[in-house]
Amino acid sequence: MKKLSLCLLVVLTFIQAFADNPADPKRVLIYTKNGEGYVHENIAASVEALEKICVAEEFLTEVSDQPEVFTPENLRRYDAIIFSNTNNEGFDTDEQKEAFQDYIRSGGGFVAIHSANATERQWPWYWAMVGGKFIRHAPHQEFDVVVTDPNHPSTSHLPSRWTIEDECYYSFQLNPDIHVLLSADLSTIEDEGKNDFPGEIFGRQFPLCWCHQFEGGRQWYTALGHDSAFYEDPAFIKHLRGGLLWVLDK
Repeated sequence: MKKLSLCLLVVLTFIQAFADNPADPKRVLIYTKNGEGYVHENIAASVEALEKICVAEEFLTEVSDQPEVFTPENLRRYDAIIFSNTNNEGFDTDEQKEAFQDYIRSGGGFVAIHSANATERQWPWYWAMVGGKFIRHAPHQEFDVVVTDPNHPSTSHLPSRWTIEDECYYSFQLNPDIHVLLSADLSTIEDEGKNDFPGEIFGRQFPLCWCHQFEGGRQWYTALGHDSAFYEDPAFIKHLRGGLLWVLDK
């Protein structure tokens, strides 16, 4: 009986050790390519914040701005891909696009931050996958964000009304499948063009953050994060962390 108890203890210890130190940790690709046009100054800050999140969660990370990483063989290594402030052309070839599509369709997770919905503006599949396509933003200013879903891991820590200083992104070609998590209170935004777009499409609120499942994979997008300093804000860091964990189904 003592030998049996000792063997059971050893097995339980091994199981706990495996749980604490998984042999196959999650692997995340942080992608930052910008095509011709505006390049955000926040990229280095966003990468640093994302790497810190992944280190805390014991995820492995790789960072690249080279579209050559988009091959079927290489993408199989990643559990999630983050497009952090990518903009304009994100890929150089149709083969790279096909590899990315196959990754999503095989269940790969995808996180898109700020101008990532302004990436690949000529590719309808990409807009549908991200959930919408950037069209314009209001002038940089302080405004209120309303938590539309307080139960999601990327929003559960936030107050019901969150006052921030950022660019309020407006998107069109919105996928009707998206589940909205955060919305801009348009009544708090000064913008001469907002009566033209977005007008009254969503009343006095406009979606800023959402999630959905698309062709097999999980996607999460936040329009917030223009300023480098935002990536030092604990609330925003928790916002990003919650989005990544949801995408990874953790």
